[in-house]
Amino acid sequence: MRTFLPLAAVAPLALMACSESAEQPAAPAMEESSAGAAGEQAVAALQTGDGQAAGTATATVTDDAITVVVAVQNMPAGEHGVHVHMVGRCDGPDFTTAGAHWNPTGQTHGLDSSGGQHAGDMPNLVVNAQGTGTLEYTLQGGATFAGLMDADGSAFVVHADADDQRTDPSGESGGRIACGVFSAG
Repeated sequence: MRTFLPLAAVAPLALMACSESAEQPAAPAMEESSAGAAGEQAVAALQTGDGQAAGTATATVTDDAITVVVAVQNMPAGEHGVHVHMVGRCDGPDFTTAGAHWNPTGQTHGLDSSGGQHAGDMPNLVVNAQGTGTLEYTLQGGATFAGLMDADGSAFVVHADADDQRTDPSGESGGRIACGVFSAG
């Protein structure tokens, strides 16, 4: 046999349950790392100075760092300097609107520099005879996702020549042959 309580008897019990949970302290907020939330991404679709698709650069927050994965196509074979640049603009054909290398902490250029490195400095990208190449690197030098995606954004640039990893400010890496603006994804 079922017993039914009148609605007037159930309502106060429901209100008491709600008021008890409302009085419990909120769970502590998780702190976001200075690099950004783990898994947060920005992607730059690369193109050459004549508008040809040239691949992608994907920046992903991992732990307290930003890892960039580059995959290129339609590039000349050989070693190429690649860097994150300070401004999110890629006006062809020379991409100078991307500005200088991303350098929020004022370091000197190059992975071999005794004075540190720019946040946007990376090892050289090796492109094979078919015009493709890949590179994965975790950025150093004060790289944060908030900095990467600041008010004027940032760009990823592929240079014509290899970076010597020590000559300030650009490693003698030559002209800019491909560029893409990072956008949050």
